[in-house]
Amino acid sequence: MIQQHEIPIRVHYHEVDGQGRVHHAQYLNYFERGRVEMLRASGISYRDIEESGTLLVVHSMNVQFHLPALFDDSLVLRTRINYCHGARIEHHYHLVRKHPDRDAEDTLVTATSQIASIDRSGRVQRLPKMLQLNIRTPKG
Repeated sequence: MIQQHEIPIRVHYHEVDGQGRVHHAQYLNYFERGRVEMLRASGISYRDIEESGTLLVVHSMNVQFHLPALFDDSLVLRTRINYCHGARIEHHYHLVRKHPDRDAEDTLVTATSQIASIDRSGRVQRLPKMLQLNIRTPKG
């Protein structure tokens, strides 16, 4: 499985607050998009994971806001797997605004998430084999 992946994000009007800044809750949607697209780029369907009886749920999220994203900004989200162990995956996110007129970028948001593997009854279970076989990172 890919250990790092990036996706472009364009800030839409419905994602901003009255000041024209991305609402803080919207960043969580960006992070989920990053995780799902990383799986897809690795040839793993999130739908297939769910159909196998496994749900990947957010256990915890730690977000640091550095600079605001604004309406119509062109952003890049980099998603990386820090570790995968037992029933948990930790992701790191780095959201940047690229400057088209120069080779520079601003860090807007950094975050980490703990994703837990559960069954349909809500009981914690080991990650499914399709993920265990594709992710080989040590805990730490």
